[in-house]
Amino acid sequence: MSAITTQTRTVLERFPAGHPRGSRPADEYAAAQRAQGTDAHVLVNLASDQFLVVTDITHP
Repeated sequence: MSAITTQTRTVLERFPAGHPRGSRPADEYAAAQRAQGTDAHVLVNLASDQFLVVTDITHP
């Protein structure tokens, strides 16, 4: 029998996709979060036209 896990994402911050610097502010924020020990990464949400900085939280 295999274990089933549910993975959810927590949005830490949102940045507009139309920013003049592109995804750089989101990338910099994610890097700062990683430096503080939070496993953060950047995703793009096409529906809202935003870069999202998210972290994964796994629940058994």
